Order: sequence, then C-alpha cells, then structure tokens
Amino acid sequence: MLLVIDAGNTNVVMAIHDAREWRGAWRIATQAQRTSDEYGVWLLTLLRESGLRREDVGAAVIGTVVPAALYHLRRLCRDWFGVEPLVARSDLNWGFAIRADRPGEVGADRLLNTLAGFAHYGGPLVVIDFGTATTFDVVAENGDYAGGVIAPGIQLSLEALHRAAAQLPRIGIARPQAVIGRSTIPAMQSGVFWGYVGLLEGIVARIRGEWGAPMRVVATGGLAPLLAEGTTVIEKTDPDLTLEGLRLLAAQNPAPAYHRTRLPDSDPASV
Repeated sequence: MLLVIDAGNTNVVMAIHDAREWRGAWRIATQAQRTSDEYGVWLLTLLRESGLRREDVGAAVIGTVVPAALYHLRRLCRDWFGVEPLVARSDLNWGFAIRADRPGEVGADRLLNTLAGFAHYGGPLVVIDFGTATTFDVVAENGDYAGGVIAPGIQLSLEALHRAAAQLPRIGIARPQAVIGRSTIPAMQSGVFWGYVGLLEGIVARIRGEWGAPMRVVATGGLAPLLAEGTTVIEKTDPDLTLEGLRLLAAQNPAPAYHRTRLPDSDPASV
C-alpha cells in the first residue's frame, strides 16, 4: 500500500491507497515542529481503526509547501514505516513540461493538481485550488503546466478584514441569503462570498480570453463545493485531486532507496 502525505499551510492530509482504491484519508492541523512520533502515534491509531496495518505500507510519497515540516514527515516514513518517501519536486519525472521562468519556484501542490487534472479531465484546463492561497493553474492541451494566478485565500481575507477593522467581528464563511446585508455580519458574508465569486469569474474569464480557446474548470480544496454553489464557472469539484496527483507521481517515478541511518539532529532542511 502507498502512504500519501499532502502537507499544506493549514492542514496535513495523510491517505492510504492499495493500488485499487483509497482506503482512508485523515487530516491534522499543520504545525511545522510537530514531531514524527506525534504523527506516528496519531496515524497508527487511525490505521488500526480502519482495519489497516503499518506493515502493509510499502511506499510513501510527500508533497508539501511547508519546507520546515518535511524533516519530521520524512522521519515518520523512515522510523515508523521503514520506507524512504518520494518527495514531490520540480526535477522529478512529471510527464509534462513546466512552462515557468523558474520551474523550481512552482509549488508542488500546483504541479500535482496539473498532473491529476490532466489525467482525469484532459486539457486545456484551469484548476482552482482553495487553500491558504487560492491558486488558478493553467493546464495546456498536451498536459504541460502553463502558469497561473495566485490570490489571497478566502480565510486569509476574512482574517485580514477582522484584524484591520476594530469593529468588524471574526465570521465564518457562508453563502448569504441576499446580496444586500441589513446588519454587519450578513454584509460581511455577502462581501466575502460574492466578492470571491466575482474574483473567480473574472480571473477565469481573463485566462480563457488570453488562452483563446474553451477551457474546462475544475476546483479542489475544502471550500470548493461552497463557492461552486454561487457560480457556473466551476464545472466540477474534486476534493482528492492533490492526493491523486501524489499517487500518480509515485507511480511514474522510482521509489527512493531506504537506508536505516540516523538522521542528523541539526540542519533538518538538508535531509
């Protein structure tokens, strides 16, 4: 079985794939200094509850946009499962060209969404990922990564609004019943929700106009279903797109060799 780890700025998702289907997926808040032992105890408990055994895990793959978390996630794979994880980087075999001025700067999550998006939906395609930042990634007709857009995430926008305006409360995200709010919270919810819908529709329209051809639009991330309710520009929501990209990446790259050696206590970023 394959252990898949997707470490984002907000959450770490760990999932198991048995070469036929996903057997389980679990989420924990991202904390860069959370130790491999903390991860291990948490994950093994969930595996047992799902009827899975750690002995059955024969490979692992990690995708992260949080470099400080990588050291402990690698130790989790090595110390608790006895496998050397494949780490998603721009220099792996992605099966497509990365059409960026600096390919090494493109986040692993964006490349993973490109890989899975093209495999499942073809191209040209726009993949929208609602995370800490909201990314719009353009997948060419042949599957190449063709660039994209990065915008502040909706949660980040809400937090900034609350912190910068003394009289505005911290609110949750919801689709308001009306655009015109008649008190503070409905007005804030309307501004955030419909403002974000306008951002989605505007950016996708400009991407399509610049591309000069019809493009499908797929969305992933926790808020994708909610935002999709407010617009017809999102044709499909796929919550497992990044995990699927990690699975595909592991399938087309050789597993790294595992050496049972002690990791250095200092300079974790070097391993």
